[in-house]
Amino acid sequence: MSTFQYTVAELAERFGLAFQGDGQRVIDGVGTLAGAGPSQLSFLSNSKYGAQLAGARAGVVVLREENLSDCPTAALIAKDPYVAYAKIAALFERLPASPAGIHASAVVSPAARIAPMASIGPCCVVEEDAVIEDGAVLGPHCIVGAGCTVGAQSRLVARVTLVTRVTLGKRVLVHPGAVIGSDGFGLAFDKDHWIKLPQLGGVRIGDDCEIGANTTIDRGALEDTVLEEDVRLDNQIQIAHNVHVGAHTAMAGCAAVAGSAKIGRYCMIGGNAGVLGHLELADRVTITAKSLVTHSIREPGEYSSGVPLQENRLWRRNAARFKHLDEYVRRLSALEKDSNNE
Repeated sequence: MSTFQYTVAELAERFGLAFQGDGQRVIDGVGTLAGAGPSQLSFLSNSKYGAQLAGARAGVVVLREENLSDCPTAALIAKDPYVAYAKIAALFERLPASPAGIHASAVVSPAARIAPMASIGPCCVVEEDAVIEDGAVLGPHCIVGAGCTVGAQSRLVARVTLVTRVTLGKRVLVHPGAVIGSDGFGLAFDKDHWIKLPQLGGVRIGDDCEIGANTTIDRGALEDTVLEEDVRLDNQIQIAHNVHVGAHTAMAGCAAVAGSAKIGRYCMIGGNAGVLGHLELADRVTITAKSLVTHSIREPGEYSSGVPLQENRLWRRNAARFKHLDEYVRRLSALEKDSNNE
């Protein structure tokens, strides 16, 4: 069987799944439950799409055992179909090959250390004392600043900038436009003007992390900004100086974490959520989208803030009432006190 083609039986054996149906059917791609064809694999993990299963034309569907009787085609049976699909779909991802070596247009300092099997793409700049380890790939127009390290098998897709004192672990994936190791926002106000504080730390990013497009991670003021292993950041996220993010935490797009905040392990931060500086979040905390964390969270769980969307006229009336909440509370307390004294 050629690359990117697998039988249902081969997929079942490779990923430790039971299967039902034609084990010799050849699968060469993936698709949605509604759109996949006879040579493609699809999955059902969300019950709201269950009605689509009866009409599925996919060659094989990854699903839970309780959905097996409704499947009209071959099936791979998994406790978590979404996780199983993610693992299988990676077999069909066609990434362009990156030849080892340094492109003729790249500018590489003689004092940089480039491993033999690293790939330095067109128009890249690698500065003094930078280290690019074996299997690392720098796509077009990437900049690796002085003293930075790109770990083995890591990939900077394109236009990624590592400013200074940045260390990437192994298998780190950084998407286009990300800037890591830029100045933290450190200022002191002296009578009538600002004085910039030097940012003397760096950034340390653990193995298997992913940094989204146009995300920015500032270097520390004194100590390093740290992302532990397997942290996943979406696009357009701001991580300020001296933030510490625990392993296996994920943040959705446009989230922002202010300086010196500490995020625990296995946390999930929703899109456009914010965490104020110097706060701590315990392990396994979930912050829902657009929430603002204004105090430390010591216990795992799901937390939310903000006013839900309302029809505009109702929101305007309620917004006017917000100004009087303190007055209303005082009046209610006085009424309760008078009632208790009667």
